[in-house]
Amino acid sequence: MQNAPDRLSQLIGQVVETMGYELVGVEYRRGADSGLLRVYIDQDEGIMLDDCVAVSRQVSAMLDVEDPLKEAYQLEVSSPGMDRPLFVKEHFERFAGSKVRVKLRMKLHGRRKFEGVLKGVQDENVVLEMDDEMEYLPLDQIDSARLVPEF
Repeated sequence: MQNAPDRLSQLIGQVVETMGYELVGVEYRRGADSGLLRVYIDQDEGIMLDDCVAVSRQVSAMLDVEDPLKEAYQLEVSSPGMDRPLFVKEHFERFAGSKVRVKLRMKLHGRRKFEGVLKGVQDENVVLEMDDEMEYLPLDQIDSARLVPEF
């Protein structure tokens, strides 16, 4: 899954935030027959099914008018869940101290997948503590990142 183009994220963000929700992120994946557009929303009280339905209707109407995607797509609106995806620098700063799983676009030190305790962001690098060592992952090379729920 990849982050959606900036223009698409901005259009969706305007709708979501006007409705009083936080736009956590937008993912878009092109498919052979149709694409998948996934929108993550949140709010302090949590997200219920009715919230997703309401946002889906509004975002769908906006997309019909603006028509930013020329191919067919399926729209999904959901809460970020316990394994919340992290999309932007502020997310990595906000969830410092949490355990995360990060996948890079290209290998770094012979690997693409990393898991450790998020320490924050330093000089455009996400800092992870792994086995008592610090790993610096370039923010612009992160393909996906998610919190790892701990029970």
